[in-house]
Amino acid sequence: MNIREVARLAKVSTATVSRTINGSDKVTRETRERVQRAIEELKFYPNTWARALGSGRSRLYGLIISDITNPFFPELVKSFEDIAVRHGQEVLVANTNYDPARMEVCVSRMLQRKVDGVAVMTSEMDEHLITELESRDIPLVFLDTGAARKLASNIVVDYAAGLDSAVEHIAALGHTAIAFISGPMNLASACIRREAFIACLRRKGMVTDLLEQANHRVDGGHDAMARLLDRKRRPTAVLASNDMTAIGALGAIHERGLSVPDDISLVGFDDIQISSFTQPALTTVRLSREQIAQMAFRALYSIRQEGSEGAEYSIHPTLVVRGSTGPAVRQRPRATGQRKSA
Repeated sequence: MNIREVARLAKVSTATVSRTINGSDKVTRETRERVQRAIEELKFYPNTWARALGSGRSRLYGLIISDITNPFFPELVKSFEDIAVRHGQEVLVANTNYDPARMEVCVSRMLQRKVDGVAVMTSEMDEHLITELESRDIPLVFLDTGAARKLASNIVVDYAAGLDSAVEHIAALGHTAIAFISGPMNLASACIRREAFIACLRRKGMVTDLLEQANHRVDGGHDAMARLLDRKRRPTAVLASNDMTAIGALGAIHERGLSVPDDISLVGFDDIQISSFTQPALTTVRLSREQIAQMAFRALYSIRQEGSEGAEYSIHPTLVVRGSTGPAVRQRPRATGQRKSA
């Protein structure tokens, strides 16, 4: 099967078939649909490597994420790929697992495949890797990392606004002993969220000593929550750096025979799909994966296809109130292990 047979069936020139395959905007919608029907009928599979050699474009975007096991990222990948497919692009996904060495490997894969752009949806990336990509004229877009420049855009997340809304909600319910479980302090986004939480409590004149660090995963949230419960001053409300951390914390609370929200209120961050199905459903700060994907794709597409320079995009998280938060109650006294005599 070759391109001439497709052209013959669609009653167009081979040049028109080629332009259709390569996503040219010079082909009318009617003609494009006719060519696509011919391709499907003949089961013609274009040689993507040949297309890349002929056009100088791979029609492939790279998408680098931190943790494929965190539902936030598969949801982001799906949204990004949906948009890419609509624009005739393919997506090469790479997972760093928060490991700088794996980041090197991810970037190497992108260079080998001659991607048309890279969306770096991780918290950290070494400057020499950015320089390596930019030296090949590869457009980049980051998630809250660095500043916009000629070939690079940045999506800025207003973490402070999201955490402010969560703290306001918790404070309005009467909570004053509010804890925060952060992500790893070697990640810029984790530091930003932690500092935003501290600043918000200080503005309200509240104590900010109920802080623990975790790893953005369920096990880390569980262990950090256990440490908070072992403290002499136990929190009545806990904010977590992401939903996976909050779900781990929820398990630790239940293991101690405590109830959410009767004993402790709990708030996550991200609003992954499963957060609405926990028991109780998780109050969380929604960070829209669809919006991030749209902004990331638009940033790459505008530089590569339209010749624009990098730009800064903003995304504003919003609070979603569910069943894991409730009014503050007086803490129950700790068990002493001694029974009162009759």
